Amino acid sequence: MKELKDLNDRIVNCDRCPRLLEYIRNVAHTKVRRFRDWEYWGKPLPGFGDPNPKLLIVGLAPAAHGGNRTGRMFTGDSSGNWLARALYETRFANKPISESRDDGLELEEAYITAVVRCAPPQNKPTAQEIKNCNPYLTEEIRLFKRLRVILCLGSIALKGTLMALKSLYPSAELKGIKFGHGLLYRPRGVPYVLMTSYHPSRQNTQTRRLTWEEWLKVFRKARELVEAL
Repeated sequence: MKELKDLNDRIVNCDRCPRLLEYIRNVAHTKVRRFRDWEYWGKPLPGFGDPNPKLLIVGLAPAAHGGNRTGRMFTGDSSGNWLARALYETRFANKPISESRDDGLELEEAYITAVVRCAPPQNKPTAQEIKNCNPYLTEEIRLFKRLRVILCLGSIALKGTLMALKSLYPSAELKGIKFGHGLLYRPRGVPYVLMTSYHPSRQNTQTRRLTWEEWLKVFRKARELVEAL
């Protein structure tokens, strides 16, 4: 899809957030010891997946030594492997791991994106940085004509998604939509089902705030909705 390629090219060359650009370039230069032999991506990160998806998965931002290193969303860290495994087990992916841009992972009917395209320091983008990046998410949603389900991983992902939907559907009824794990909304005036889940970060998975069974249940529900809608 030419429009999506053009969008992704603009994302990679984006310079709207100087603080974030400086941070990801510094991370790419200094690296960490375990990845010292990698050539880091170190640029804003476009989405990844089926260019005509029914399921859109929205995260917070690339990880400093995950996506910012590998050049692909949710790739190269434990969160990426949790996501890839769940997508594989629910028939959205052809393999259960996400290690590098050339590992052969392919998605079917699913696309992975984020509300912020550069890894933020301490995983905390500013409100202005979220606002700066939001037109990219808005445009992705607009381009995906078969889209039926939007899954938001974390409260900031939900906030950014609601911002994008308000831009696309000004008269939509979005008040009262709050974050929580495993919640589902069908807002009036929006042609998508919204789902929310905890992010599969180590902070959530190692503390068992998010268990594998609870995580997989979210994707089984997403598969059910994709097939029903």
